[in-house]
Amino acid sequence: MIARLRGTLAAKQPPWLLIDVAGVGYEVEAPMGTFYQLPETGAEVTLLIHMVVREDAQLLYGFATEGERRLFRHLLKISGVGAKMALGVLSGMSAEAFARSIREGDVAALVRLPGIGRKTAERLVVEMRDRLEDELLGGQVTVVMPSGATEAAATDPVRDAVSALVALGYKPQEASRLVAAVEGQAAEGSEALIRAALQSTVRKA
Repeated sequence: MIARLRGTLAAKQPPWLLIDVAGVGYEVEAPMGTFYQLPETGAEVTLLIHMVVREDAQLLYGFATEGERRLFRHLLKISGVGAKMALGVLSGMSAEAFARSIREGDVAALVRLPGIGRKTAERLVVEMRDRLEDELLGGQVTVVMPSGATEAAATDPVRDAVSALVALGYKPQEASRLVAAVEGQAAEGSEALIRAALQSTVRKA
């Protein structure tokens, strides 16, 4: 099983990235919390990996911290929560904010995350209360960001942001609406748009 990858960040398109390790390209899906910490393409990067082996695919999920990976793994143990929903949780709020919502029984905050309805949110509160604090949040950042990175190729940040939100579980119409509301930040890139769009869902409720 693959537990860690260290190599060159060859490409990144939220929530996907490509890591070149000695000439072999590994496609990895990562939450936005990890994307915000990535260097530009061409730089060296190290990510912690959770590997899922299915009959038709071998899937890799990458995380900047052990806390993120641990929370992802705990979420997968909850009935009705799959990898896509778990990534949506980690993209929509930090591990610390998630732990606080669970501890306080803040169902309203959880249902604002993509793909999570009230029943799932209530189940998360009940089943994850005993898994908080050090067990969920321990671990240090392992992403490496050396200097000398090359710039990424020019893309359409609005289109990329909408695609990323859809991949995280938002419906296309909702993703477009969220991005349109913060489109003024397009000059800062797709990751800034995604961050602003996700933050806007928290402010509204």
